Amino acid sequence: MYVSKALGIIIILLSVVFLGLQSQALEVEASGVKALALLLLTVLYLIRIKKKNTLFLMFLIFFTIAEVFNYITWIENIDIDPFFDYYYYIGNALYILAYTFLIIQVFSSLNMSEVLRRFPMQIILLIGLGVFVVYLVTDTTKSTLNVSEYTLEFTYNTVIMVLLSVSFLNYMYRDDKKSMNLLIGSIFILFSEILQLAYFYIAADFNVLNLFCSVFIVAAFVFLFLQSRLEHKNFVECDVHEPQQI
Repeated sequence: MYVSKALGIIIILLSVVFLGLQSQALEVEASGVKALALLLLTVLYLIRIKKKNTLFLMFLIFFTIAEVFNYITWIENIDIDPFFDYYYYIGNALYILAYTFLIIQVFSSLNMSEVLRRFPMQIILLIGLGVFVVYLVTDTTKSTLNVSEYTLEFTYNTVIMVLLSVSFLNYMYRDDKKSMNLLIGSIFILFSEILQLAYFYIAADFNVLNLFCSVFIVAAFVFLFLQSRLEHKNFVECDVHEPQQI
């Protein structure tokens, strides 16, 4: 108990330091602090949570690996190939894999046949909105990326939208505190990623965007960790003839 409380305090302090470093545009130092905070968060999850979800744990592990890898690329300038950025592809692939584990976690808790029966219009609207947002957001980078980089960014943004969509369906289906925290965390992740794209490809000299991106990702992990501590409430499926609520 004392160890978990101490870890929680350290993680909070590291988060404050991380945001402070980002506000001063100290990218390298901020990256190192972020990686350390996520490493300790993973340890805290292992110590604090009794009923561990393997998929959520894999999300934490691979996201932490991605952040550690990102920090290494800041401090070690190794050009394996000047014409191909291996770091870019490996790092983004790790993030995609991490988010995929989170998506699978949500899917595994849903009765998809029941979800499809109860929310057909919502699903169609989410698909349409997802396609529009992914295309719109990714298209802002089209002029600065080659085909393979654009494809990777498109895949990355698609995974983020799928995460948000399944989290929204999960909230409508469950309507409890755990699903609400997961949805809020997913929304903050989306906001963070959009601002990160804007910072990287549109306004790299506007550090406020990077700061808000960092604030959103910290908030996202707060809500994701909160939902990991909760269990879904007992759920009774609606009767077939019960009116659907949108």
